[in-house]
Amino acid sequence: MSARRVKLGRGFIFAALVAYGVWVVFPMLWVAYSSLKADAAIFRDAFSLPGLSELHPENYTHAWREAGFGAYFLNSVVITAAAVTLILVLGAPAAYALARFRLPGGRAAYGLFLAGLMIPAQLSIIPLFFELRAAGLLNTRLGLILVYTANGLPFAVFILTGFFRALPRSLHEAAMMDGCTEWTAFRRVMLPLARPGLVTVAIFQFIGVWKEYFYAFMLTGGDSTGASRTLPLGLANLSITAQYRSDYGSLFAGIVLVTVPILLVYLFLQRHIVKGIAAGALKG
Repeated sequence: MSARRVKLGRGFIFAALVAYGVWVVFPMLWVAYSSLKADAAIFRDAFSLPGLSELHPENYTHAWREAGFGAYFLNSVVITAAAVTLILVLGAPAAYALARFRLPGGRAAYGLFLAGLMIPAQLSIIPLFFELRAAGLLNTRLGLILVYTANGLPFAVFILTGFFRALPRSLHEAAMMDGCTEWTAFRRVMLPLARPGLVTVAIFQFIGVWKEYFYAFMLTGGDSTGASRTLPLGLANLSITAQYRSDYGSLFAGIVLVTVPILLVYLFLQRHIVKGIAAGALKG
């Protein structure tokens, strides 16, 4: 292949990536600057940038206070942090046991975890609803945390099992010869070596729980006080309100408030995401 064809091919790939980047980034930028515009300006010229004298930062104040985004944001932070922590605390030992020991029914248990990745959420929502109602956990943050933890464990076990299987057995044997118990060897030797996998699981579970709507709507939609509702539910309520009151500036502000934490997590931790996925692909 000639050098000219190689350059043309690279130029075409670069142009395609730039076009795709614009296609992805422009809607986010449009929502961001539209959140600072008045409704009349949005309807008059939807894609124009607002002037300095036409900025309406009160859209964020309205979304945060009057639409209840402050309480929804706190609920999302508590539920997401608790669910991700429980997923790591429960998933890491389970994955280590399945990877390191030949347990009776170990393969069957691993198969059940994998099955959890294949079952649609819609199939489990009815029994989950009645179970949480019977336990008194319907319309509560604790009930939603437990559901998210159970929903995220299959992914965590699947990813972390590959990491633990790839770790050298000699490290485990050396720790045991030095007098470590099984738990101490896992906690001080094996778990730190699986850090890329733990970070990868934490990031993906954070993004998944933070933006999750279906379980939150079905299991906390009856909470009229809003004490357990999360940001996606608040955004949906704001969307319905905007259609009747023509309050699209506040709606766009709400979208920004929901999206910014995800973007910040991705921007600051994208190096760990790539490293963890690459390591899992090579080790799994």
